[in-house]
Amino acid sequence: MSETLEQIAKNLKDKKGKTKRKESSEYEITIQLIYAFNGTGKTRLSKEFQKLVSNYLNTSEETEDKEQEKRKFLYYSAYTEDLFYWDNDIENNAEPKLKIQNNNFTNWILKDQGKGNAIIEKFQHYVNNNKLMPLFNPEGNEVTFSYKKGDDTSSNNIKISKGEESLFIWCVFYSIFEQVIEELNISEVEERESDQFNDLEYIFIDDPVTSLDENHLIELAVDLARLIKSSKSELKFIITTHNPLFYNVLYNEFKQDKFKKYILNKNESGTFELMEQNNDSPFSYHLFLKNEIEKAIETGVIYKCHFNYLRNILEKTSTFLGKENWTDLLPKNEDNKINPYESRIINISSHSKHSAEETYIINDSDKRVLEYLIKKVNEIYNIKITDNSKTQREESNAQ
Repeated sequence: MSETLEQIAKNLKDKKGKTKRKESSEYEITIQLIYAFNGTGKTRLSKEFQKLVSNYLNTSEETEDKEQEKRKFLYYSAYTEDLFYWDNDIENNAEPKLKIQNNNFTNWILKDQGKGNAIIEKFQHYVNNNKLMPLFNPEGNEVTFSYKKGDDTSSNNIKISKGEESLFIWCVFYSIFEQVIEELNISEVEERESDQFNDLEYIFIDDPVTSLDENHLIELAVDLARLIKSSKSELKFIITTHNPLFYNVLYNEFKQDKFKKYILNKNESGTFELMEQNNDSPFSYHLFLKNEIEKAIETGVIYKCHFNYLRNILEKTSTFLGKENWTDLLPKNEDNKINPYESRIINISSHSKHSAEETYIINDSDKRVLEYLIKKVNEIYNIKITDNSKTQREESNAQ
């Protein structure tokens, strides 16, 4: 259904889940994960959600009260990254500094909580280099970077790479979120060090993986998931990303929790669609192909192309397992040898060079071979699809 971003934000806020045992029993969704291509509107959605949760535009009171209203909502996005900017001072050939615009949250984590060293340690861990030294100035409004040499001296201040900069900024906000979660995990309000987050309801994290390589991206996703799962309060989390790998890692980390996942699409009309995903991660292509094969087997509508799907699954799985050839994954007999017909039928169905007399139809014997092979692949390599996928197929067949 086509909607505005404001309507989608409201849907996210009002979204409820249902327990598996009692369909009528609802619970608050703790984590919502959204995938969207760059330029779709993820960051704009975070702003619409902020306005909805804090009612900021409708607040006519003094600034201090507005700030208090906004603390129902914390977010990380391109807007928060813009709080950091480089002062290169090219004309004077001065040493570059990463400046921090004045704001309540970095002031709180750096000055009030004194988390500068923890941020530095986290950053050095991510870049795997304890010789790359960030240094906050006493006011907490700028950072310089240098390399520590073996003789305990340091290089002149340097400008770090874009990927390192993204990691550093994320480490600052990760520390903010970590401290907030720790504070709210204290059930007795009067025992908390700060009361400014007592009304916090949502943390919205928009694409923290810009400019990161895959290793850093995976580690960041696992750390973020661990942090969110440590929350014992009623905080709710919304995460958006354009990165399929980041989405997949978070999906695997969260799938046992009170968790919903979506894809956000933008229509040519300028409206949007938020599509809930009830199957496995939409970026696991091999699982999609396996789903298609099993659907064909269930309905009995099996064609030659399904052998091609099976080969694609075996190729991707063999790469993941470090095998030299996809045929190494085929079931073996008592002599530890594969059935040559099984590999041949997959090859012929995938790479026939002549099309003049080729047909998409296969005989019943080959259909049984396909059913046997996909069953054995499931048993040997434990490749699963969710019950939701099966349910969707049953509903489709019923219709």
